[in-house]
Amino acid sequence: MTLFRNVVFVAALAGLVAGLFMAAMQAYATVPLIIQAESFEGAGDGHHHHGEEAAEGHSHSHGEEAAEGEEGWAPADGFERFFYTSMANIVTAIGFGLVLVVVSEFAGGMAGWRQGLFWGLAGFATFTLAPGLGLPPELPAMPAAELGARQAWWFVTVVATGVGLALIVFRRTPMLAALGLVLIAAPHIVGAPQPASFDTPVPAALHHDFVVAVTVTNLLFWAVLGTVAGTLRARFADEAGTAHKRFA
Repeated sequence: MTLFRNVVFVAALAGLVAGLFMAAMQAYATVPLIIQAESFEGAGDGHHHHGEEAAEGHSHSHGEEAAEGEEGWAPADGFERFFYTSMANIVTAIGFGLVLVVVSEFAGGMAGWRQGLFWGLAGFATFTLAPGLGLPPELPAMPAAELGARQAWWFVTVVATGVGLALIVFRRTPMLAALGLVLIAAPHIVGAPQPASFDTPVPAALHHDFVVAVTVTNLLFWAVLGTVAGTLRARFADEAGTAHKRFA
């Protein structure tokens, strides 16, 4: 029970810190690009706003597309947008924190901030870098493939990358390492679902800047999440060890 409580507390606190950090980074790096891209909506025929999930950078394939010809609700620019973005980031970060801490416990746990940082980088590679190679973050007014197909490919890529990295890092045998590489490469060999047309009024330079901004902010997000989680986990482990010695 104590282990479960510590895992939840570490994930919640690390997620809170990382989520707020992510929101601040997005307010500076990605939200201005989203607002700029929104001015191109309606400039081309058949382009929808595919939701801000791409902009927030966690999982751009997990939002609902706006119906054609309908204008969905969106928070006002400024504090309202920042508030809702922060809340979404914190909830998402806590979820990612739970995954990170639970998986690391099966591997012996994080012994400090350095191990936490490495776990965070593994999370970045699994949840952001690998899926982003096939499905780069999208701006409003950009075309995209069917939502269900994108979600399925994203999920398969995340699982394959996570399992592949685990086989390479923890098994350390040539055969399993080779299997891990095959798993990591397989979704990209198959290929991500693509839109019927790539025509978009969004300038290529703007999209490039957005992809770079999302990637960098996610890298920093995962680094903060892993580092804070590793620091907290090591602290709780030390306190538990001290308490055990006192009552031994």
